[in-house]
Amino acid sequence: MKGLGRALPVALTVGVGSLTLIGLLVVPALGALLTRWATFLAAVALLLGAANLVRVHGQRLADGNVYSAVLLLGLVGMLVLGATDAFGLTEGWVGRAFDLVLFPLEAALASLLALFLLFSAMGLLRRQRSGWTLLFLFVVVLLLLARSPMPEAMGEWLVLIDEWISALLVSAGVRAILIGIALGTITISLRLLMGYERPYER
Repeated sequence: MKGLGRALPVALTVGVGSLTLIGLLVVPALGALLTRWATFLAAVALLLGAANLVRVHGQRLADGNVYSAVLLLGLVGMLVLGATDAFGLTEGWVGRAFDLVLFPLEAALASLLALFLLFSAMGLLRRQRSGWTLLFLFVVVLLLLARSPMPEAMGEWLVLIDEWISALLVSAGVRAILIGIALGTITISLRLLMGYERPYER
């Protein structure tokens, strides 16, 4: 029985994964059906996660944690806005609420990232003085200056350099990251299909 209990999840994972791969490559209708089921299961997992979030922060709220109260109020508020949008009482309020919360957070994180890069470059320069360190510090300062309010005469060439770096170097880095993610996803998928990777047993 113990061996069957260990083999059944592996067989189920390999079978469903193989069916999904065959459906996506050969039988589009089967692939679409399995994708819809995966979407449904992801929605159920999201609901279970929200329920667990309410349970954990409800206990913390009982202990007097103010941040848990803020989180639960935000969760309830977004659920109410989603319901009013779904029933046609409001229009696009969920998106506006996300914008009101996410845009300031993104701006704050971008500002902190710029300062973090600058301080990291200075610390690296103190520990290890090399041509690559100087190049890193130069590029960071150049990009910070290009995104700061500058006089037009000085700002034009900085903007041109910034656009060139973004179009060439940054896009190359993004493509390399995406290729790495794709290769990692393919490797993990093949290991799951062959039964070598078993995250459900942990």
